[in-house]
Amino acid sequence: MESGAGKHWTEEEVKALLSVWSEKNIRKQLHGTLRNKGIFIYIAKRLQELGVSRDWKQCRAKYKNLKYEYRTVKYAHNSGDVTKTMKFFHDLDAILRYEPVTQLAAEENGRCSATETQLNTSPTTDSTQ
Repeated sequence: MESGAGKHWTEEEVKALLSVWSEKNIRKQLHGTLRNKGIFIYIAKRLQELGVSRDWKQCRAKYKNLKYEYRTVKYAHNSGDVTKTMKFFHDLDAILRYEPVTQLAAEENGRCSATETQLNTSPTTDSTQ
């Protein structure tokens, strides 16, 4: 079972996936995108350059599993249960904690489009606009 969906990811493979996932342009494309096959094809190609041979389906499955596990641990921590942990929690927290909030904005043609705003603003930012 060399390249099947059941092949376990090594720690190095997960770290490579996280390094690609942490790039700002990748995070922006993944956030809120439902039809993301093209993004995962790109991620698989980037992983190939890093020496990780995974197809786009494996990358998407690992992405979804890591995100689900992260949210489960995060929810447990927010509920007071600090015993629940995962290996790459801090890496995922750095990636997922700054996901932009999507808001709908009306365009001039009457349709709505998603615009992104950052939740976290620096304390030195001047709020007068």
